[in-house]
Amino acid sequence: MPRAIGFLVYPGFQLLDATGPIAAFEIAARFSPGAYSLHFLSLRGEPTPSSSGLIIQTQALKDAPPLDTLVVSGGDGVRVPATCPETQEFVRKAGREARRVASVCSGSYVLAEAGLLDGKRATTHWSRTKDFQRRYPNVRLEPDRIWIQDGKVWSSAGITAGIDLSLALIGADLGEAIARRTAQQLVVYHHRPGGQSQHSALIDLRPGRFDALLSWARQNLAEPLSVEQLADRAAMSPRNFARLFAQETGVTPAKAIERLRVEAARALLDSGPLQVEDVALETGFGDPERMRRAFLRAFGQPPQALRRSARAG
Repeated sequence: MPRAIGFLVYPGFQLLDATGPIAAFEIAARFSPGAYSLHFLSLRGEPTPSSSGLIIQTQALKDAPPLDTLVVSGGDGVRVPATCPETQEFVRKAGREARRVASVCSGSYVLAEAGLLDGKRATTHWSRTKDFQRRYPNVRLEPDRIWIQDGKVWSSAGITAGIDLSLALIGADLGEAIARRTAQQLVVYHHRPGGQSQHSALIDLRPGRFDALLSWARQNLAEPLSVEQLADRAAMSPRNFARLFAQETGVTPAKAIERLRVEAARALLDSGPLQVEDVALETGFGDPERMRRAFLRAFGQPPQALRRSARAG
């Protein structure tokens, strides 16, 4: 009997939040025929426009088959299902009767409004974290995670992270070999490297003339990367470089390098067997105490605590 996977959409949903996961399940079913039946669901079963304007055909919630898994898409229109009594009742029912429920991106708002995330660990799109924490203080939000499972409730970070989530769900259903083959077919990572971090330090900086310099720095974190060294590479005086860099990126050179280092260090801690001391050397911190202070500034926790949390997750 195929597992029925329902993908809840609504006017203004983010297209990739729904089509990325459904593609992963569809490909997995090629390797395990009959594993899944896939259903786009909306309140009335009407043709439903995404935020890009592309319209998809859907089934009405009242006509949905008994679901194994409900996946709630995110998007700019998420307030519609989050405040719709009929949709909320459907989601709560899925929380009681389905084997599991999941959200992609801001779909977490729908689960939170239904009370399914109270007291649970969850994640959402990085840009939504402050608003989400304000609205739902009872949810144990972990904003830097790609995806999280807490019991029967799963959640993922923004947009493409829905594919990571789906691969994890597929691995739980059909085994890691099928999940790996699915990832290969999709041309994505089976397990995203440093899979806790969803918001690159380079993305967080304003784009500009120093993009190439920052990319070089990221590949050479074991170097001192002092203002003088960076200025020399940029063919500028240190004083002029520091002034223009802050104007262009919004942060000082030292702060930018620290961001790159903590991002790289966290990826190594999450995905590899290196000791904390080795990670500190590899990423240019030099000693664990300096790295610990940087982690506290960036993440509010020391490296060892984040490593334990990642392994537990």
